[in-house]
Amino acid sequence: MSYYGHEPHFLEACFLCRKPLGCNTDIFMYRGNTPFCSKECRQEQIDMDECRKKKNWKLSSSSSRSLRKSEAEETSPNKTVRTGTVAVA
Repeated sequence: MSYYGHEPHFLEACFLCRKPLGCNTDIFMYRGNTPFCSKECRQEQIDMDECRKKKNWKLSSSSSRSLRKSEAEETSPNKTVRTGTVAVA
């Protein structure tokens, strides 16, 4: 909230570059309520989100792989452990 008690409206500025959005200009939206001043700013945000998502996916898959490996090492030799992916329709 600003000094004067006026909370800025979410469509007042570009989410990425903070450029003010004019009344009679195009606003490029992404993910419902995220405004951008241009297709380029919106695409840059989309690219950053995709990179972040891929990075998180790689981290989570490598950590789950090491977890499965440590679990397999802890089991006794006379137990059979099956690992893999199960598809459910």
